[in-house]
Amino acid sequence: MTHRRLFAMLVVCAVAVVGLYAQAGEKLDYQMLTKIRDEGLNRSQAMEIESWMADVYGPRITGSPGYKQAADWAVKKMTELGFSNVHIEKWPFGKGWQLKKFYAQMTDPQVMPIIGTVRAWTPGTNGAVVADVVHVVISSEADLEKYRGKLAGKVVLTQPPREVKMLEGRVAWRMDDALLKEAEAMPIPPARGAARRPAGPTLQDKINQFFVAEKVVAAIDRGSDVSIVAAGGMENMTPMTQRTDGGTVFVGGPGPHDTVNAGKTMVPSVTVAVEQYNRMVRILEKNVPVKMEVNIETQFFDETDMNGMNIVGELPGSDLASEVVLLGGHFDTEPGATGATDDAAGSTVMMEAVRILKAVGAKPRRTIRVALWDAEESGLLGSKAYVRDHLADVATMKVKPDHEKLAAYYNVDNGSGRIRGIWMQGNQAVRPIFQQWIEPLRDLGVTTLAGRAVSGSDYVSFDDVGIPAFQFIQDRLEYNSRTHHSNMDYVDHVQRDDMLQMAVVVASVAYDTAMRDEKLPRKLLPAPQAPAR
Repeated sequence: MTHRRLFAMLVVCAVAVVGLYAQAGEKLDYQMLTKIRDEGLNRSQAMEIESWMADVYGPRITGSPGYKQAADWAVKKMTELGFSNVHIEKWPFGKGWQLKKFYAQMTDPQVMPIIGTVRAWTPGTNGAVVADVVHVVISSEADLEKYRGKLAGKVVLTQPPREVKMLEGRVAWRMDDALLKEAEAMPIPPARGAARRPAGPTLQDKINQFFVAEKVVAAIDRGSDVSIVAAGGMENMTPMTQRTDGGTVFVGGPGPHDTVNAGKTMVPSVTVAVEQYNRMVRILEKNVPVKMEVNIETQFFDETDMNGMNIVGELPGSDLASEVVLLGGHFDTEPGATGATDDAAGSTVMMEAVRILKAVGAKPRRTIRVALWDAEESGLLGSKAYVRDHLADVATMKVKPDHEKLAAYYNVDNGSGRIRGIWMQGNQAVRPIFQQWIEPLRDLGVTTLAGRAVSGSDYVSFDDVGIPAFQFIQDRLEYNSRTHHSNMDYVDHVQRDDMLQMAVVVASVAYDTAMRDEKLPRKLLPAPQAPAR
């Protein structure tokens, strides 16, 4: 036997031994996993929790009275469900904001009631205003001079028209075998740096300031030029969905919420249905005057009144109670609808997962904690505040005692589609562990472990300080095409059977994590990040 052949055989044997060792190291409690499944599938409270959260208390804008009312309800509900240590953790946010009234219609040359949504943290109009509509196209700072002195008292259309395509592709996305294999095979990208805002004002900042100086009545946009790509690694996969327009409004980004600029550096701003936007542009191109009536009433709240609020509750552990398995989804929403899929679905699943464990009498070794994050839509601010207060400073990477005690973080924030696997965030050491954990869940459709490090939701805040943090792979359903950041994000688009499956999967994985002798393997602690400018 040659040395090369002997070496190859030794490598094969070593891999086999490692696999057997890993397999032998995972002690799954199949009796408890069966109880979790029975409770979650046959006595679920998920849709009742979802309806209260989204129907009764949506939208939940950070810093608004509506958010506080919803947070108080969540604390009460967690307490009723038997969670322990239920509380709200506050942190400085900026000015809160609330929409109190919105109405708009084209009045000339014909009446056309407008389908639209006010962009968050924008000021209101001075009551109901009827004004001429003008279309501006600003692609550089030099273009501002073309409009100087011409926009006072006008309603401004701020973008070119966009083609509306007939629906021919897939609108709802369920991952088939080919897509799951594609996800599993996606390469792990190089370590990313945290996104940084460019130094100084952007062109959009200068446009906003120009509109304020020119005393524009309102700025009207028709949303982004491309289909919305939701967080979680799908952005580089085979495109399978088409944005559905047809009265669905994909809301533009919010204004500033800091105490200095909130309500002062942009005019009242509204995103409207693209078909109506295009119609007004086409009329103006024929040199026919267009008028709109707009009435927007908003209210701002000082930081002293409305802080950021993360909502926390627990299922206590036993012999390893000081160690924590953390489950999270974001509680805040965009203003256009009720946030039913983004992300009442994720918040509901995490509450339901802990409810299931409590109901079946689970006694986890580690504490299982659920956290509903505030201000995810403003830049993951709630989860970043939690990391800063409890775990580590990303600027110095100096860790706090609780950093070592956090066994893992799991996140749901891709709508109400069933879980198909886990994005492993480049942490290949967890693969043999997760492989055994998903085996009892295969009949529920959980089959895929993808090594890729994805970005876009609150798990990033934990991954940035070296915590094993994971986003679940989900069927997107209508999330990309209809509900994400849109005026159609209502409970009607939440799929009950998928929600039940999600809660069972999360409860099972959380329980497996809580029962291990060791915490999950970690990647190397990242290098310190320079402060954002």
